[in-house]
Amino acid sequence: MHALGRLILGIFALLLAVPTGLAVLVLALIVDPAAQAWLAGGALAGLDMALSDLSAGLPPEGLVLFVAGLAQALFVLLFAPPALIGLGGEILGRRGLLWYGAGCGLLTAALPWLLRGAVRSGGGGLDPGLASGVSVAEARLTLILFVVGASAGLVYWLVAGRGAGLVPEGGRADGP
Repeated sequence: MHALGRLILGIFALLLAVPTGLAVLVLALIVDPAAQAWLAGGALAGLDMALSDLSAGLPPEGLVLFVAGLAQALFVLLFAPPALIGLGGEILGRRGLLWYGAGCGLLTAALPWLLRGAVRSGGGGLDPGLASGVSVAEARLTLILFVVGASAGLVYWLVAGRGAGLVPEGGRADGP
């Protein structure tokens, strides 16, 4: 019975953490100039793709694929990190603020690098001040993703993480 209660609380925490992460992401994309340029470039590319399909007399399949890809990326960035960190916190009995906030932030910031591969070919257009060959725009977007993940992780911690791994009185997780 305790496990069912923790599961319901975890789902409720995710229902609050994901919109929080989305709100922080939207706010950061509006405020940050590098993110604005990236967002505008993506929006213009999507609009160009849709208009070229329509002008050729084709259905806007490219736009549908673009929206589906965007939804998948948002799911991976906003839902997966708090869910994985929350599950790990429950299994390991972690209740620390650092586990949920920093762990979720680090996982969210690392996901794009892990999914595309950290090794990149070529060095054109890179900032020489960064030793790893990461451009300033990529570093800023990584920082934005860290803040997005950390905010979602902190909301998850506030709702469900503070009591993770606690056994009810009586010493048994399945009741008396």
